[in-house]
Amino acid sequence: MMRIGYGWDSHAFKPGVPLKIGGVAFDHPAGLAGHSDGDVLLHAITDALLGAVAAGDIGSFFPPGDPRWKDADSAVFLQTALEEIRHAGYRIANIDTTLVLAAPKIGPVAEKLRERLAELLSIDPGAVSVKAKTPEGLNQDDVAVAHAIVLLEKLDDDALLERMAAVEEPQVQMDDVVRKLVGRTTSAQTRKPGFNTDDIS
Repeated sequence: MMRIGYGWDSHAFKPGVPLKIGGVAFDHPAGLAGHSDGDVLLHAITDALLGAVAAGDIGSFFPPGDPRWKDADSAVFLQTALEEIRHAGYRIANIDTTLVLAAPKIGPVAEKLRERLAELLSIDPGAVSVKAKTPEGLNQDDVAVAHAIVLLEKLDDDALLERMAAVEEPQVQMDDVVRKLVGRTTSAQTRKPGFNTDDIS
């Protein structure tokens, strides 16, 4: 069984703010304004993953008005989305992304972005695509936009058992595997992130 997820995000450029896209820092005079670190690409991917398993969106897990997520590393959001797809019994088959921005140029660092995303997602770089377009005629030179599409594939029983053996809490994971094997489902939206959010400032 396969599932497709689509994510989209945009952030305006703001002078004096560090620029991070796809988990990679850029030397650029302006960064992306946002409550967190403004990583537009990781936000789009996070929403694509959550959407693929009908788990809500990034805002339902990390409300933008919550001070705990002020300047937070968006990799935290991505890891929560990965946890959701694992709970649902899926893994990433491949991911395709497109950035729309006037600057900086993405082409020279596209390979670095692919490798960083593959590292964050724990998949092969060959399963990650990063493309870039300029917003010609859209009057959006001060904005960065990201689109992401992810294809998920259902884990088979053996893969679920391997995942159970690899985690730190085998009994919790065993219960999860048993639910998958007997066909019972739980609502992803009722779960909390797999870490103590009070520890993150």
